[in-house]
Amino acid sequence: MASVTLGKSFDLDEICRILDGAEYEPEKFRGVIYKIRKPGIRTSVLLFGSGKMVCTGAKVEDEIHGTVEHIKKTLEENNIEVLAKPDVKIQNIVATTDLGGTLNLTSIAISLGLERTEYEPEQFPGLVYRMTNPKLVMLFFGSGKVVCTGGKNIGDIEKGVEKVYEELTKTGFLHEKNN
Repeated sequence: MASVTLGKSFDLDEICRILDGAEYEPEKFRGVIYKIRKPGIRTSVLLFGSGKMVCTGAKVEDEIHGTVEHIKKTLEENNIEVLAKPDVKIQNIVATTDLGGTLNLTSIAISLGLERTEYEPEQFPGLVYRMTNPKLVMLFFGSGKVVCTGGKNIGDIEKGVEKVYEELTKTGFLHEKNN
């Protein structure tokens, strides 16, 4: 997810007319909802009257920049003033991985520290782990799958997964899957 400052202010009724397929129902939501489905870009954006935009759904960072360029170009072609260089900030990266083995979530909750973990299997089948360095939230599942969120860059995600993999392997809480 990325936040973008695209302009100073927008007339959202006009934006909705310009962007083919855009939705704007101000009584339900105070922004324009627009989905881009073209080669190389499959994202959704929210545009607000403040000139700000939120972009979600990108699989790689290039998709975010492609989305910004697509919106910028479309608005400029329709005489809507936008910033020459929009301010793009990655706010959150969500990634998934498979650690290649099964996990004993109860043991992991105790090992990683009860103050940084939440595990209530009656409520949710995963263990929530709040890592402090890098600052990430990881969801572990008994299958060995992990969802990692809160990263601002891919390096933090990779570092976090490597640290967790090493810790779980070292402590014996990651068990090879039987094929």
